Amino acid sequence: MTGSDGAPAPKTLDALVIGAGPAGIGTALALSAVDDLMIGVIDRGQIGQTFLDWPTKQTFLTPSFTGNGFGATDLNAVHPRTSPAYSLGTDYLTGPQYAKYLRSVVQHFQVPVLPHTEVTAVEPAGDEFTVTTSRGPVSAHTVVWAGGEFSDRPEARLAGISLSDHSATGAAWEPRSGRMIVIGGYESGIDIACHHIEQGAQVTVVDAGSPWDAGPGSDPSFRLAPRSRMRLNAAAATGRLTLTGAHASSIKRDGAEWVVSLGNGTRIRADSRPIAATGFGPGLGPVSGLFTLRGDGWPELDDDDQSTITPGLFLSGPAMRHGALKFCFVYKFRQRFAHIARVIGEAQGKECGGLEEWRTAGMLTDDLSCCGVECAC
Repeated sequence: MTGSDGAPAPKTLDALVIGAGPAGIGTALALSAVDDLMIGVIDRGQIGQTFLDWPTKQTFLTPSFTGNGFGATDLNAVHPRTSPAYSLGTDYLTGPQYAKYLRSVVQHFQVPVLPHTEVTAVEPAGDEFTVTTSRGPVSAHTVVWAGGEFSDRPEARLAGISLSDHSATGAAWEPRSGRMIVIGGYESGIDIACHHIEQGAQVTVVDAGSPWDAGPGSDPSFRLAPRSRMRLNAAAATGRLTLTGAHASSIKRDGAEWVVSLGNGTRIRADSRPIAATGFGPGLGPVSGLFTLRGDGWPELDDDDQSTITPGLFLSGPAMRHGALKFCFVYKFRQRFAHIARVIGEAQGKECGGLEEWRTAGMLTDDLSCCGVECAC
């Protein structure tokens, strides 16, 4: 790997970031603001690979808007002086559009990224890590795991789940006619349900928690975003949407139909494979054994987003949890890029003053107690 100036990297990097999505590139940009810190980024695919793998009809839930010059950083930006809306002239970005934005940021800021490099093992040894990759070993004093969640799709505890299509697959977004069933009623479930209703299908959404009934609030990690509610209202107005607050217990094939049985004894029939909008796992891959897990299955972190059992290993991205706080949108988890960078920089005796730009832009949160506050009106 090479440093940002193109020179060969030292034998041991100060920080290695694994993952070249928004979390990985954003953390690397923050690390680059620390004086004299040698870093590298590796990814098993291309820059923004997850977004290149998105179904073609899927778009961001949060809009991009150019307001940087007035102190309002674009919600989907990973650096204070960039804006996907400005770069691409689009508000609700597609996956390939966002990947293009990430590539442009990498090029502009000369972030050292090594693509098409698979990480197979991460082993701590003293004050260093040995990272085994498809291109050979890499040594680093600290490692930031930013692998994302998209590739981690745990099967729901539902008999016959193999008869469904996960909402993250292209098959789930292909045109369908007649009756459809979507299992899961949070953002991804409502998103894909509305998509198919717009195409003329008749859709039943099943979720025991009835998340569509949650009142308005300031945190879309727990409630549907305003855009989702608007789309949901439009879908309901067609008369082709049914929202069912019940637990799905099994999926079976019955001739040309698929049957989903509910916990209340009801059976619902569909003309195509049900869609499982059942979410994602933490996506820890080769570092899964270097984190302990909370009771809810998400990684346990200290106040600096560091593993509680592996010092020097940090987590960046949507899998971060602190108490009841979720960081599952770009505008949320980017708040910790500069904090992680400062912790790493200060631990190695580096000057971190360059990170104040991130705080000024509202992209540095080091006091988690101020997060999650509800709006007054």
